[in-house]
Amino acid sequence: MASSLTLLDPTYSFPHSWKHHVFPSFHGEDVRKNFLSHILKEFRSKGIDLFIDNDIERKRSWGQTVISLFYEVDPTDVKKQTGKFGKVFKKNCKGKTKGDIKIWKQALVEVAKIARYRSRNWFTDAEMIKDIATDVSYKLNHSAPSSDFDGLVGIESQMTKIGSLLQLDSDEVRKIGILGPPGIGKTSIARSLYNQHSQDFQLNVFIDNIKRKYVIPTCSDDYSVKLYLQKQFMSLLTNETDIKIPHLGIVKDRLKDRKVVVVLDDVDRSVQVEAMANKTCWFGHGSRIIVTTQDRRVLKASGINHIHKRHWTEALPKLKTHIDRDGEIASILKFSYDALNDEDKHLFLHIACFFNGEQADIVEGCLAKCFLDVTQGLRVLAEKSLISMESRAIQMAELLVQLGRKIVLKQSVSDLGKRQFLNGAVDIGEVLSDDKADCSSVIGIDLKEEEDISCTSERSFERLTNLQFLRISGNGINTQSLNYISQKLRVLVWSEFQMPTFPSSFNPKFLVKLEMQFSDLEKLWDEIRPFNNLKWMDLSDSDSLEELPDLSTATNLQELDLKLDLGDCSSLAEIPSSIGNAVNLKTFLIFNCSSLLEIPSTIATITNLKSLRLSGCSSLLELPFNIETVTNPMCIDLRCCSSLMKLPSSIGNAIYLQKLDLSHCSSLVKLPSSIGNILSLEELKLSYCSSLVELPSSMKNLGRLSNLKLEKCLKLEILLANINLESLGYLNLSDCSLLKSYPKNIQELDPWTGRISSLQRLVLSGMKKLLNQKPLGISTKFKACIICADGNENGIADGDENGITDLVQTVYCSITSEGNALTACHKRAGQVVKGHLYIFEVEVETEEMTSTELVFEFLVGYWHIYEERINSKTWEIKECGVLQLQEVPLLSIRVVNEDNEPSYTEIGDKPWNPSKTEKRQEKKSKITGASSGI
Repeated sequence: MASSLTLLDPTYSFPHSWKHHVFPSFHGEDVRKNFLSHILKEFRSKGIDLFIDNDIERKRSWGQTVISLFYEVDPTDVKKQTGKFGKVFKKNCKGKTKGDIKIWKQALVEVAKIARYRSRNWFTDAEMIKDIATDVSYKLNHSAPSSDFDGLVGIESQMTKIGSLLQLDSDEVRKIGILGPPGIGKTSIARSLYNQHSQDFQLNVFIDNIKRKYVIPTCSDDYSVKLYLQKQFMSLLTNETDIKIPHLGIVKDRLKDRKVVVVLDDVDRSVQVEAMANKTCWFGHGSRIIVTTQDRRVLKASGINHIHKRHWTEALPKLKTHIDRDGEIASILKFSYDALNDEDKHLFLHIACFFNGEQADIVEGCLAKCFLDVTQGLRVLAEKSLISMESRAIQMAELLVQLGRKIVLKQSVSDLGKRQFLNGAVDIGEVLSDDKADCSSVIGIDLKEEEDISCTSERSFERLTNLQFLRISGNGINTQSLNYISQKLRVLVWSEFQMPTFPSSFNPKFLVKLEMQFSDLEKLWDEIRPFNNLKWMDLSDSDSLEELPDLSTATNLQELDLKLDLGDCSSLAEIPSSIGNAVNLKTFLIFNCSSLLEIPSTIATITNLKSLRLSGCSSLLELPFNIETVTNPMCIDLRCCSSLMKLPSSIGNAIYLQKLDLSHCSSLVKLPSSIGNILSLEELKLSYCSSLVELPSSMKNLGRLSNLKLEKCLKLEILLANINLESLGYLNLSDCSLLKSYPKNIQELDPWTGRISSLQRLVLSGMKKLLNQKPLGISTKFKACIICADGNENGIADGDENGITDLVQTVYCSITSEGNALTACHKRAGQVVKGHLYIFEVEVETEEMTSTELVFEFLVGYWHIYEERINSKTWEIKECGVLQLQEVPLLSIRVVNEDNEPSYTEIGDKPWNPSKTEKRQEKKSKITGASSGI
């Protein structure tokens, strides 16, 4: 007879609460009393509930898995209705309709296809029943929905990323690393992967919490440690508790032909991987080794290159509250902290309580005298995933910051003055208001700007004799308290400081960073003060500042920021000549100092200067300094220096100058011919230099110049006779209304065989005199392009959940001449992506045209299929351009500039993949702008 076992799919939602796991379907009372009773007993011993009935209607909509058992019958007889089974079948078909018989036959064919168990494959029913029960139990266990991530959001995307690293279809042996901070979910991800795929391997093992479970004695030699770890590994993998490991070759000998999956969780030393899964040749084809760790050095030493890195920014939202609720993650984080040496623990606390978010260079400079090797300490914390240092900015996750501050809090719960750091307005206000407490342990105070405290005592800081790091706001603090500030101060950040000068008792001898933004300072102090350790000074937005201090002793100054954005710094008229002593100065920022007349010539002695920004200094007449001694790649920003009439000829000696911005220098008449000597110059911006008449011929020598902006140079009449700028990629001549001609190699727009082989963008908005030169042909074809800025990326789509199917996202282009519509086209855009370049072609008949101007208008929106119109505008167009393809003269094209580099995609269903020749031709001939109408 044929019977079937139907496994209930646990992932399906039923209208009832089912308490059974397996539904058998059978025929015959003898089966119920004999065979079925035995299998029922075996199933119940494994915790499997069996529902017994012989009249079960199985529906596909239930989502059940059917496993057929052919008991003393051959599947072929069932499929073809032959033998004894066929005779019984024909007997049952009597009196039935042809339709019913057809359905039965189809069902028997399907049953035969899914034949899994055949009683003839076992010697006894007892063996068969035991094996079937074991197999059904296994299937139920692995079909049950996983609860590994109940309540955790976003884990699926992480699993997908790691799945691409695993490449389970490949026969190669792969070692995968999961790297990230403690408590972020590395173990959960690894365990879920293991649960999903372990049954596909011959052997499998998940060794969790290796760091804690297998503590390595410090006195043990390397070989003994590896033997010990290898024994533990093989014992767990093979379930042999008394396994003997006489040498380190056992793993390879036993596993080289076996497909295994191994998870080594929370590894903190490379020797652990070396002992248990050192080389891929130890394992059989298709094996997978997964290692989770917070230490990148472990993966590097173990040769693991396939790494999935978990960031705190990607962490599951639920983690944010766990640290205070159940303490589980806090315990994991604390264990990682405890594993650090004392030096690194102190550095961890400094970052958590004061330096989080700072640039690594600043942290290294401010703590150089406090630690043996700050750079190495930061590297250790980063390798252990306790901080990140992307773009050299130190970032510590909020949970780790909380951990660090809780550790400091426990230094003294009741006596706040015995803690190293004070964070939060309540604790800071209590300490500063207590005139009697001993606060000698406090080395750092960090008060957020949005927090207010009230402290009127002039002696607030007197008892903080060891204070080294102070970040505070002027609101609520008695500024006279600075008279009693610690002489050991290394960092002073005091926004909205409300005194005109520092008190005479203030000694900046050890000061490394001074930041006094939005202060009322008129000057810092009168006499010369020791500035030997000062590296960063920021006095930005201090509107009342009249003069800078003597910087004769500031030999280590790296950044001087006098950024005055409010534009009313009318009192600052000069920079002291002592600025030349700041030989290590790298960045010099002075914005909108409207009364500044000159820059001292001593600036030429600052050989390490990389950035000089003087934009908005509207009274600056000239630059009388020679910067030829600068030996670093340099940028000079002179935007909006409206009184600047010329540059010194010595600027040609600045052989390392890379960027020069003279935009909006409205009094600038000409450039010195020596500018052609700056062979390193890559970017020259002269936009809105409304008095500029011509460019020096020497500019043709600027072989590295890639960006030249001349927009709105209203008096510019002559461009270079011939441009030999082999690197020029962007040239903007928009609205140079008096320009009479331009080089021949630019005039020949088609086929663009001139010497500007790298030119990608030429902006000619408002240049009708240059473009209207020849009549049009009968028909003209153009290639048009657009770049979208902002819009609705998740707008209405075809056949969306609302059933809207008559709207298609479209790029629409219409062409008019003198207000008369010539043609229009629309191209289906699919999903529009911000910043992407979409390209399409359009053809227009121009034989009957009397005007020499065409107007192109672009829209991106939803095209109504039936009404044939744009239904709604969904995207703003950031940039657009038109290129004439036919060998006829180009029309007047209205465009405005934008110099972001886009990617390429053809409007339609497939990407545009031009040949190398086409790419080169396209780069030469793009004309682009930034308007929704051209």
